[in-house]
Amino acid sequence: MEATVEQKLKALYKLQTVDSEIDKLAAMRGELPLEVSDLEDEVAGMETRLEHLNNDIQELDNQISFNKISIKDSQALIKKYEGQLNNVKNNREYDALNKEVELQNLEIQASEKRIKDFQGEVKYKNELLGKLKEDIEGRKVDLVNKKKELDTIVEDTEKEEKDLLKQREKASSVIEERLMTAYLRIRTNVVNGIGVAKIDRDSCNGCFASIPPQRQIDIKQRKKIIVCESCGRILVDGEMADEITGVTVA
Repeated sequence: MEATVEQKLKALYKLQTVDSEIDKLAAMRGELPLEVSDLEDEVAGMETRLEHLNNDIQELDNQISFNKISIKDSQALIKKYEGQLNNVKNNREYDALNKEVELQNLEIQASEKRIKDFQGEVKYKNELLGKLKEDIEGRKVDLVNKKKELDTIVEDTEKEEKDLLKQREKASSVIEERLMTAYLRIRTNVVNGIGVAKIDRDSCNGCFASIPPQRQIDIKQRKKIIVCESCGRILVDGEMADEITGVTVA
């Protein structure tokens, strides 16, 4: 059996009161969830940079090793060519061997320069690596502290939040999808998150705009969904609101 308009209005206002309490719990957590998420992303990014630096240093070390081997190879060739100089038969062979010795010496000089350059880069990247490791450790400490702070708040409010979510589910079950969509849209579009407002002192307590007497009468009859002409919030009469929240009117 479909719920009456009055039942839907009561469920909507109950839903609003529950959502407002959930909003308060979220406000207690403040920016902590976002801060924790940002810190996790920051640490992950720093660790990726750390991995890249380590790979760069490894590649530079490989290049240094390669050039050291190249120097040894050139030195071996020089020794070989110098030994052959003792057995040359003509000036052409002599000049050719000297040219090879000269080329190998140039290759040694080039390798030594490359090694020096690579060693300079390794030193610079190791300095970056050390600083980055310190920064990562510092941010990890911040992350642990923020998580502890958030976990404490979540633990303190967990029981209350579970109870509120049960109440929310019960209230939502009475409201059809179209009306729920409208309520959520209103909540999203207003600053204070109030999608269902009660009439208080002849005014909408969402935007404080005055509600005409005839419109108040229509709202008290609870026969149709009526919204505030000023802010678009769904309106309920004060007596219903007080009944839902358990307020005793003198």
